[in-house]
Amino acid sequence: MTMDLNAATTARFDALWARSVPCSPEGAHRVGGELMRLYAEPHRRFHTLQHIDDCLRRFDEVDALIKHPDAVEIALWFHDAIYVPGAPDNEERSVTFFQRESSGATPAFAARVADLIMATKHLESAQSGDLGFMVDIDLRGFADPWELFMAKGDELRAEHADQSDADYYRAQLRFLGRLENRPFFYCTPYYRSRYEKTAKQNVRRLLELRAREGHTALQPQPGAM
Repeated sequence: MTMDLNAATTARFDALWARSVPCSPEGAHRVGGELMRLYAEPHRRFHTLQHIDDCLRRFDEVDALIKHPDAVEIALWFHDAIYVPGAPDNEERSVTFFQRESSGATPAFAARVADLIMATKHLESAQSGDLGFMVDIDLRGFADPWELFMAKGDELRAEHADQSDADYYRAQLRFLGRLENRPFFYCTPYYRSRYEKTAKQNVRRLLELRAREGHTALQPQPGAM
């Protein structure tokens, strides 16, 4: 996906928005354009249109298994709309942005999309149904080949250029540890059967690499021996 809306992407988003949030064609195009502007922000390296494009391709593989596909697809479009590196409330602010733009949606639909966006905070150890697919689609890159997995990690690191290595990798290790301690890495049987083994291997390999580099998840307390 390029930084500009191409015809196919424009048509896809406009049709999705029209089905879900009744508005004029111009209104749908305006919302899509604002999303494209946000994902093209200069500080982004990983959380870009390419990530959304990857998510949409993964969504297309499983949409027949999803109960509310339009809600999941819109949530994928919006889940990283607001992204400030290191901010703890990006998902909440993305929900607020979606709610502001989707005033014509039914309350049930808007609430469903909000829950799906919030699932990408990855705080729950397990999710089911559409929430599970939302989480798994967002984390599918953990099962990429090692070289690609690490290249995406470099993009994430570049988004946090103002952080020291110690601070950045400490936070990374906390997140990786939380994922590793789940009963399953992926929530849905579809993803587990295809990607569970590789994702776990990548996480374990990365944790071992960070340990060899001397990074730890916990910061020593001042004066600790």
